[in-house]
Parts: sequence; C-alpha cells; structure tokens
Amino acid sequence: MTREIKTAILVISAIMLFIWGYSYLKGRDLFTTYKTVYVEYDNVDGLVKSAAVTLNGLVIGNITNISINQKTGRILVELLLKTDFPISKSSLAAIYEPGFIAGKQVAIFPNYNDKTFIVDGDKLKGVIKAGITESLKEKLVPLQEKFEKLILNSDKLVTGFNTVLDEKGQQNLKISLSELRQTIEQFHEASSNVNTIIDENKGNINGVVSNFKKVTSDFSKISDSLNKADIGKTVKNLQKTLSNVDKIIADLQAGKGSMGKLLTDDELYKNLEKTSKELELLLEDVRLNPTRYVNVSVFGKKNKPYIAPVNDTVTKVKN
Repeated sequence: MTREIKTAILVISAIMLFIWGYSYLKGRDLFTTYKTVYVEYDNVDGLVKSAAVTLNGLVIGNITNISINQKTGRILVELLLKTDFPISKSSLAAIYEPGFIAGKQVAIFPNYNDKTFIVDGDKLKGVIKAGITESLKEKLVPLQEKFEKLILNSDKLVTGFNTVLDEKGQQNLKISLSELRQTIEQFHEASSNVNTIIDENKGNINGVVSNFKKVTSDFSKISDSLNKADIGKTVKNLQKTLSNVDKIIADLQAGKGSMGKLLTDDELYKNLEKTSKELELLLEDVRLNPTRYVNVSVFGKKNKPYIAPVNDTVTKVKN
C-alpha cells in the first residue's frame, strides 16, 4: 500500500469516527433504527430539548427539537424514538413532571386495542398531565387564601382585644386574677383539711372497706347458692300451681261443683239463708221453752198444757 492510500484510509476513518462521536453525543446511534414522530401542545412550559421520552417508565428516546407553528401558534415537539415496541397511532404523548428536581419529560401511553402502528413521521396526540408542582399549587392556593383570612381575623381579634383591655379592663383583669389566686389557695387549704381528716379516720375507713368486702363476699356466696338452686324447676312448679288455681277459679265462676253452685246460684243461697234463720229460731225456742220438746214425768203425772211465754219470739216470727 502506498502512502497516499494509507493517508486516505486514515482520513476516512477519522471522519467516520467524528460523525459517530457527534451522533453519540447527540444521543443517536448510527447502527440503530430510529423513528421520528411529532406532537403538538398548547404549552410546553419547562420542557427542553434532549428531555427523555418514556414508555411505562422506560426511556425509549428523547426530544430532538422544539419549534412553534407559525400558523396555529402551537408548539411542535419532535420525538426521536429508539424502540421496536409497536406504538399505535391513537396513543397519547403526555408532558409530565417526574419529580421536583428532574425537569419535565414526555410519557407515551399506548392504546393496546388499536392495531394501527406509527411509522416514521407520524403525529401523536399531545396532552399535559398535572405534575407534582401543579398539584401542590392547586392545593396550596386555597390554603393560602385560608391562611390570609386567618391572619386578617387574627388582626381583628388582637385589635378588639386591645380595645377591650383599656385601663379599666386591665384593672378588672387584675382583680379577677387576684380572686382566682385566692380561690386556688382556699381550694388548697380545703384539700389539706380533707387529707387530714382522711389520715385521722384511716382506721375507720379501713374497717368500712373490710365490712364492704365481707358483705360482697357474703353476697357472692348467696349468688352461688342461688345459682346452684334449681330455680327453673321451682318456677315451673309455681306456674303449674298457678295454672291449677286459675282452673279452680274458672270452675267456681262457671258454677261447677257445690262451691260453684253456692257462688252462682242465688236461689240456693236464699234457701241456705232461710234454713239458717229457721234453725236459729228453733234453737232459740228450745232454749226458751224446753218443756215444749222434752216433758218427763217421774211419778206419772199428767203433762201440763203448754203455755206460751209472754215474749214468744218464735210465735211472733211465725205469725
């Protein structure tokens, strides 16, 4: 090989190495196939060139150019994708903020139901996803308004407090604090007296507690006895007895039996009352006139005729 050929090979190699290095520094590999797609946004605040393009958190490319559409005023972003993953044309390219330190990036959300895939030069629909800063801003703005209102109300409260606490109000406050101090001292004294009383009567208190424990123990024993007793059986027998009593009362009210007839039959009651009255009159007549019913003659004398007494109650009743 001549010197000229060696020189030419060296120059060509240097040029190829320079081109490869330049492409590498720009994030492109000469031996890798790329796809260039475009996305339009209304606002790309914070998005810069060379920002990463991710798919499900995996970096698959970067942003190579950001320009403005002279006709519509929208921002045209050029994405250089380095992936063989099939991305459908209806996928979304969303600008998002991965953290406080890292800048904004573009995340692709593929539509797996769409089987029409993008080719080099296609456009994707762009959306803006609220980042951490925007979310905090949305939450901090109402909080800031509330804090400002709180500060304003605090100022009004302090102003009102200063207005109320004039010289007379301060004097009244001092008097109230003094009275409160006296009340606390009296309460402390009363507490000391109570402690003294408790110390003096500690033996009595211990006796009361012992008696209470004894009563509690006795009550526990009574409870155990009641638990051991067959109360259910006793209640069952009592219910049976009450049922029999109810049945007897029902029979009496229905007029069954002698007692029932006596309680319900008015005619029988009247007859018994009449018989009792006549028996009473008979006993009274026997008492007043025994000779009318018993007349014994030892010597065979004739019976004397009956002479009714003057106060003959029986005869009067019969008449």
